[in-house]
Amino acid sequence: MTTRLFHISDVHFGVEDPSALDDLARAVAAERPDAVVCTGDLTQRAKHSEYAAAREWFAALGVPVVLEPGNHDMPYYNPWERFTDPFRRYNRLNAAVGTAFSSPDVVLVSLRTTVRAQRRFPWSDGVVTDAALDATLADLAALKGDPRTIIVIGHHPLLGPENADTNPTIGGDRAFAQIAAAGAHAIISGHVHVPFDQQRAVTGGPPMRMIGTGTLSTRLRHGAPASWREITCAPGGVIETRLRLPASEPASQSS
Repeated sequence: MTTRLFHISDVHFGVEDPSALDDLARAVAAERPDAVVCTGDLTQRAKHSEYAAAREWFAALGVPVVLEPGNHDMPYYNPWERFTDPFRRYNRLNAAVGTAFSSPDVVLVSLRTTVRAQRRFPWSDGVVTDAALDATLADLAALKGDPRTIIVIGHHPLLGPENADTNPTIGGDRAFAQIAAAGAHAIISGHVHVPFDQQRAVTGGPPMRMIGTGTLSTRLRHGAPASWREITCAPGGVIETRLRLPASEPASQSS
């Protein structure tokens, strides 16, 4: 037996792509994956109406849903709430429709890559704080010797594009190295709206797989279409992925 996940990201309710969401929902109804994992940017501006739409859509899927917040999921129009309780609206959604998920094949570990404010502008790219990394490493330490595939989930890719001069995720290199050394087999993310599946390493550290999916919104980038990713897992780090595209797009790709 294996465990099959549908990995989606950057739904951006408020500027969502209804056709792509309908295709994904039909695939969930027909194929019944073990869980749908969404790695952030559930909303466009963290409005109450956008969160309500997200809650309705995720609840209707009828399978376990695993959520992680993105940079768009903190209030844009309420600075007081953003600085005092930035994840209040996300936490309400997660309490309503989210779940912790594991199976005999795979366990998912959260990594928070979003912060309420940064010393740079804009505040869209990722930051891995000491506290966030310590929490993830503690979860990974508790899984030492576990035979299952271990996947870390976060919104921002921990490393920038290959051969890039800089990493847009502050603390990403250090986090990648320590998470890989702690035994994770892969980290899945979104944010860039462009799918990827790479084996990466940082200097002196072990390799780890980085897997990203595209967006299910109208905010397409770099010519990449709307997409989601099917991830099939067996114990011991066995991971197979297939990029899934809406019916209006060309055939999907395997890797």
